[in-house]
Amino acid sequence: MPSKYRPHIFGWFGDLDKGPRLVPLHDDRLSYANNNYCAFIRKVSSDQIFYLCIYIIAVILLFIAVVLLSILTYLCNPILETNIFLVALSGVILCFIAMYLVIPEIYQNLFSHRGSPIIFNRKTGKVYVNESDFFNFKVFRHPAVFLQPKKRRIKEYDWDDLHGVIIHNMSRNALTSTVLMVCQPDTHQVIDHIMLDPA
Repeated sequence: MPSKYRPHIFGWFGDLDKGPRLVPLHDDRLSYANNNYCAFIRKVSSDQIFYLCIYIIAVILLFIAVVLLSILTYLCNPILETNIFLVALSGVILCFIAMYLVIPEIYQNLFSHRGSPIIFNRKTGKVYVNESDFFNFKVFRHPAVFLQPKKRRIKEYDWDDLHGVIIHNMSRNALTSTVLMVCQPDTHQVIDHIMLDPA
């Protein structure tokens, strides 16, 4: 089934109904609820610790690879051993690019504020999304962003403009994820999206 959203959502599986329904909460993502609002966290602390350890190990291994490949690049004579020199130099460059992509993941898991909650306020009809700068899903970040790891912003959306979407991974494992799509009023034109599980 093709996605009805513009731009199209790859792997779009279906919409979630906003109607009143009793859903059993087996997950520990609901942090607070009363008659006026409820708050869901997007990163469970156990997931934060797990991914933090994984990315720290990745940075350590990448740093070791950079050091070893740099030594190999330095010891090679670029005139006589051109192939080895180019392979080592391209390996150093790839390791730096990988570190540039992995370090924000460490920041995200280390500095995300109380699981980066999403607050649904029934009285005002608004949804408030607490995000750090590392939830913006940009591949190329300005290096100054790393100097302000705790900088946060709160986005505010109307409840009527949000559509819950299930995205189906078309792989062998068939994983699904839930995304809140922010659309322009009374359309399916997507202007923003909120990952319910930023990992």
